[in-house]
Amino acid sequence: MAGPGVYRAGRPVYPEQELRALSESDLPDILEIERLSYSYPWSEGVFRDTFRSGYAVLGLVQGSRLEGYGVLATLYDEAHLLNLCMRPASRGRGLARQLLRALLRGAVLQGMQRVVLEVRVSNRAARRLYESEGFELVGERPGYYPDGVSPEDALVMALGLAGPASPVT
Repeated sequence: MAGPGVYRAGRPVYPEQELRALSESDLPDILEIERLSYSYPWSEGVFRDTFRSGYAVLGLVQGSRLEGYGVLATLYDEAHLLNLCMRPASRGRGLARQLLRALLRGAVLQGMQRVVLEVRVSNRAARRLYESEGFELVGERPGYYPDGVSPEDALVMALGLAGPASPVT
């Protein structure tokens, strides 16, 4: 395996797009995207808890429409990307990359040393995005995602922001 991934500054968001902190008033749009994207979407209660817990919930708005959102939790010097989701019609346009980079910039500004995430084994597009941004595979979580009859495994990926992506042993 290659050396640990390190965050690289990204391109600016296009002028017609806005990145902004989301609030509970954005829940109808967030839930619409979530339900369009996942067979087992997060509930409204889970999203309300993310706002109450003080997690970073960032959205990418184009015109007046929310195109995607990301949820980032922090603890000590580590950030955990809990959710990164784009409206299905907005995928493949580089918007998820812009949103991810904005979340990473926020983590750097908060002094985070590392970002970890889980991604479905079957989600090749997301895996390519994370790998292209420097995330590296650090583990697996068997049966992590509910998926009808048999749960799907998750790959655990990490990105060092100011040091190694792998945990110090």
